[in-house]
Amino acid sequence: MSDRSGIFAGEDPFAIARAWLAEAEASEPNDPNAIALATVDSTGLPNVRMVLLKEIRAEDFVFFTNYGSRKGQEIAGNGQAAFVMHWKSLRRQIRVRGAVTKLDGPEADSYFASRSLKSRLGAWASDQSAPLESRAALMAKVARVTAQHGTAPHRPPFWGGFAIAPTEIEFWADGAFRLHDRFRWTRAAGETSWKITRLHP
Repeated sequence: MSDRSGIFAGEDPFAIARAWLAEAEASEPNDPNAIALATVDSTGLPNVRMVLLKEIRAEDFVFFTNYGSRKGQEIAGNGQAAFVMHWKSLRRQIRVRGAVTKLDGPEADSYFASRSLKSRLGAWASDQSAPLESRAALMAKVARVTAQHGTAPHRPPFWGGFAIAPTEIEFWADGAFRLHDRFRWTRAAGETSWKITRLHP
């Protein structure tokens, strides 16, 4: 497209997303990699929560979580998800929708090992999204887990990654008089080429 220039230029949407995230890392005060992740339950009712995006790979977006959490269960049941990244400092956002696959092999092991010890022990102790009697009960469980796993806990079998392979990516940037710039990239699952459409604000 002749008018897709500047921050929107390029033929690889994942490269554009990485460039925008890199800019946000220099300007956003907290968690520039935060995404609002949306899933749906078995009745079709949506859920959304903040999650930290850990990597933008060549063909997908990766985050990590407890597989038994509500989001993990909903992804397992539906196989699809959506998210938005929004940076107030840049006045930009990226929206993504697509199919989700589990990422629980060596890459998940490697990322888990890179986390702080407290985070690794917390992953073992937290039955994420399940009811909790009290904070004291959680801290007691952390103490038990610490005694059991020591200073080098391996990745729990119920914790790992998810990769979202998008069929749709939208890049949005604030414009004067609310005449924003929006470009939507779409492709069917399994296709390699993208269709790029400029959208009304």
